[in-house]
Amino acid sequence: MSIRFSNTVNLIVMALVLTLLASVTHVKADPVDQYQPVAGRQVITQTLPQVTEVRFRESNRAIGELFAGEELVGYTYQSLDFVQTPAYSGKPLNIQVLMNTDGEILKTRVIHHSEPILLVGIPEYKLHDFTDQYTGLKADQRVTVGGNTNERKVAVDGLSGATVTVMVVNEVIMRTAHRVGVELGLVEDSGVKRPPIAEVNNEPFQQVDWQQLTDDGSIRRLLLTCGQVDDSFKGSDAEGVDAAAPDQREDALIDLYAAYLDAPTIGRNLLGESQYQWLNSILKEGEHAIAVVASGSYSFKGSGYVRGGIFDRIQIRQFGDTFNFRDLDFYRLSDVYSEGMPDFSEMAIFIIRQQYNFDPGSPWTLELTVKRQTGPLDSKFQVFPLDYQLPEQYYTRANVVVSQDEWLETQPMWVQVWYQKQFQIVVLGAGILVLLFVLFFQDWLVKRPNLTRWIRHGFLTYTLFFIGWYALGQLSIVNVLTFVHSFMSGFSWQTFLIDPILFILWAVVAGIVLLWGRAVYCGWLCPFGALQELLNEIARKLKIPQYNVPFAVHERLWAIKYIILLVLFGVSLESMAMAERLAEIEPFKTSITLHFVRSWPFVLYALVLLVINLFTRKVYCRYLCPLGAALALPTKLRVFDWLKRRKECGTPCRLCEKECEVQAIHPDGTINFMECHYCLDCQVTYFDDNKCPPLIVKHRGKRRGQNSPGRPEQIPVVEVK
Repeated sequence: MSIRFSNTVNLIVMALVLTLLASVTHVKADPVDQYQPVAGRQVITQTLPQVTEVRFRESNRAIGELFAGEELVGYTYQSLDFVQTPAYSGKPLNIQVLMNTDGEILKTRVIHHSEPILLVGIPEYKLHDFTDQYTGLKADQRVTVGGNTNERKVAVDGLSGATVTVMVVNEVIMRTAHRVGVELGLVEDSGVKRPPIAEVNNEPFQQVDWQQLTDDGSIRRLLLTCGQVDDSFKGSDAEGVDAAAPDQREDALIDLYAAYLDAPTIGRNLLGESQYQWLNSILKEGEHAIAVVASGSYSFKGSGYVRGGIFDRIQIRQFGDTFNFRDLDFYRLSDVYSEGMPDFSEMAIFIIRQQYNFDPGSPWTLELTVKRQTGPLDSKFQVFPLDYQLPEQYYTRANVVVSQDEWLETQPMWVQVWYQKQFQIVVLGAGILVLLFVLFFQDWLVKRPNLTRWIRHGFLTYTLFFIGWYALGQLSIVNVLTFVHSFMSGFSWQTFLIDPILFILWAVVAGIVLLWGRAVYCGWLCPFGALQELLNEIARKLKIPQYNVPFAVHERLWAIKYIILLVLFGVSLESMAMAERLAEIEPFKTSITLHFVRSWPFVLYALVLLVINLFTRKVYCRYLCPLGAALALPTKLRVFDWLKRRKECGTPCRLCEKECEVQAIHPDGTINFMECHYCLDCQVTYFDDNKCPPLIVKHRGKRRGQNSPGRPEQIPVVEVK
C-alpha cells in the first residue's frame, strides 16, 4: 500500500514538473508580432522579415534569439537592459540592436530618448541615418565618432548640433554589442584594460597611530546613519519598513572602517608584531588581507551567517568584478593595537584569494548591503560603497607604455568628450580670461571709448561665431530645469560633465551671477544676445529708426519673462518633456544650435524677433527670456556694484537713462541690475569730460578759477524725448 502511494506521489510530482516546464517554455518564446515594445518589433520585422519567433535565452532573458521556423538567424536586445549611460538630457537612451550569428551588427535603432535637441529640433531621420552606419560592423570593433578610419578603428560621421548625444549612442551601441557578443561566444573577451598588478613595498616600518592612518587614507571610513538608510529606500516597497524613530535618524546604523593589511606600516600598527607575522605566514602568493571593523546596530557579518556559507552583506568590487567571502576567508580579529582606535563591536580579517587576481594598487570598493524584508519571501536591498585607494608610498608598479587611444578607451564617457573638445575648451578659456580683464579693469578701459567699443564688438563677434555657432555653447532654461530636477531625483555630476562647453559656461555664469549679477552673461556671453546686439548696431549704421517703449509700459513688460519662467517650472514638475517643448519660446535652438536649419514656423519666429530687434534693441531679452529671468532672481545677492553713479544722476541729469539701450536705468538715475546687460555705455559717459554734464560743469568751474565772481554753474539738463 505504501509503495503504491509513493508511486502515485511520484507521478503527480512528475506531472507538475512537466506542466511547469511547459509553461516556462511557453513564457520564454513569443511570436514576433507580440514582441514588445512596438518600436523594437518594427526593427525586427523590417530587418529580418523571415523571423517568426523570439525565444529568450535561459541564461539571460534580456537577449532574444530570432528564429525563422527552427533556424536561428540572429539575436536582439535593448540597450537599456545592459547599460544606463546618461545622455545630454541626463536620461539614458534605449537602442534596439540586432546581430547575426557571426557577431555582426545587422541593425541599430534608437527606440526611446529624451534628448531636447531631437525632441524638437533635429529631424528624427537624421538620428536613424547616424545609427544605420553601424550595420555590418563587428561587435568587437573599435568605433569612434569623427576622425579617420584605419586598421585600428572605424570612424562614423557625427551629427551636427547633437555631438554629445551621438557620442553616447556610439558608446552604448558598441559597449553593449561587445558585452552581448562575448556572452554569446561570437567575439573574444578582450577584458578590462588594467595595469600590471602592483607590488607592495616592504618599506621601513613607521610607528603611527589610528588618527595618522585615517588621515593619510590608509584606513577608510563608511558612516551610515539610520536616516540615510531609511531615505535610500524611499519610493520602493521597503519605504517605511524598520524605519527609525524621528529622534533616532541621526544615530549611526553602522560606523565601518576598512584597511589593507599587507603593507607593513598599516598591518603591523593595527595587528601588532606577532599577529602580523601570523597573518603573513598563512597568506599564499597572490593572496591579500583586509581588516573590516565596525560599531553600530547593523552587523556587516549578518545574523544569518552559517559555517560553510557566504558573507552576503559585504563584497569587494574591482575593475567591474566582485569578490565574495566564504567562512574559510574569515578570521576573527580580537586585538587591535593601534593607539587612539575607537571601540568596535565587530572586527574581522578577510582574505582575498588568488583566483580574483586582486590589484592592491588600483582602487577597489567594499560594498555593504542593507536589506529590508517586504514580505515572507521578498526583500529589497540597497548597496553602500566604501571606496579605498592604497596610498602610493606603500606600493610600486612596473611602467607600461599605454597609447593615448588605449588610455582614453578606459576613461568614463565624459572624460572622452572633454578630451575630444580640447580646442574648444582652450579657446573658451582664453575668451573668459579676456572678459575677466574687461571686468576688473573696466574703469581704465571705459576712459578709452574707441578701444572699449572695439573690444566689445570683437567679443560679441567671438561669442556669436565661436561660443554659439561653432562650440554650440548656448545656455538654455532647459539646463536650469534639468539642474533643479537633478537635485529632486538624484544628482549626478556625470549628467553635467558630459558637455564640457556648457559645464564651463555654467560654472563661469554661477561665479559671475554671484559677483556681478545676471548682467555680464546676458550682455557678453549669450550668443543670441550677441546676434541681436550686432544686428542692431548694423541697423543703426544704416540709419534705421529706433524706438523705445515708454518707461511706465517698459517696467510692466519686464514681468512677462518671470511669468514664462514660473509656467515652465510648474509644467516641468509634471512633465519635463512638455516643459522642453514649451521652452521653444527660446529661439536659441533655431538660430544658434541648428543655424536656422529647421521647419519654417521655428525659423519664422526667430526671424520675427530679430527683425523687431532692428528697431528696438533686445526686445526678446528684455521681455520674454526665461533664462534671463532665472539668472536675474539671484542678482540681488551680488557682491560687487562697480557701475558708478553720481548724486546728479537722474536729478537733473538724465543722459545715461537716454543712452541705455535696454532701458535698465530708472528716471531717478538708479541702475536696475536685474535688467542691466553691462554694456558699459553709462560708464563711458560717466568718465567722459566732454559728455557727462556734471563733469562738464566741474571742469568749467576749475577753469574759471576759485576767485571768479558770478552765480554758481547750472548742470545742463538733458531732455529725454
